[in-house]
Amino acid sequence: MGRVVVAGDDDSAVGRAAVAWAEREARLRGLTLSSDDVAGRDVELLVRPSPAADAGGAVSAVSGSPVVFVPGAPVRLPDRVAVGVDARDPAQAAIGFAFESARLRGAGLHAVHAWTLPAEAADTPFALPEEDRARWEDQEVQLLSDALRPWRARYPGVEVRPDVLSFSPLQALTHASTTAGLLVLGLRTGRTASAVLGAARCAVAVVAG
Repeated sequence: MGRVVVAGDDDSAVGRAAVAWAEREARLRGLTLSSDDVAGRDVELLVRPSPAADAGGAVSAVSGSPVVFVPGAPVRLPDRVAVGVDARDPAQAAIGFAFESARLRGAGLHAVHAWTLPAEAADTPFALPEEDRARWEDQEVQLLSDALRPWRARYPGVEVRPDVLSFSPLQALTHASTTAGLLVLGLRTGRTASAVLGAARCAVAVVAG
């Protein structure tokens, strides 16, 4: 049977916050809770205190299990789940984890896709025409809709709010964390994931695959 495992458990404020979060998550998922080693393959979810310098190492240590980093400050528990989506190369495991987390909570899902203007926009000697910007943004909206479509069909009970933002991924995801109880990222976001861990205002799940 799968487990929710608390790693780095201690009596500090950060450690207690991680334990409290893990206890709630275990109840939601109907899993057992433990604080023993994380080498076994039956670890369904690993919960660690934040900050963490190496999200990638934490995930690989448990054979690809999702890792949730919990900030030491008191964690708000709103229902909303947020997920970062690269609409051009969606991290399917992270999107699936986000939808399932939203379903378990009876929560809405905020799907965030960050984008920047294409290189050709920087080459224009004049102000960018609004119709060109709108056209590019419409393309991004369609890409996000396409990425979410199969998951919406699989989880018809989850209310999804797609959000296409003309910001850097770090800015967009940090902003999303201010109104969420859980922010889900794919591991392959790499440096962005590490930066978000240091700036997020809620628990952050990093999902491999």
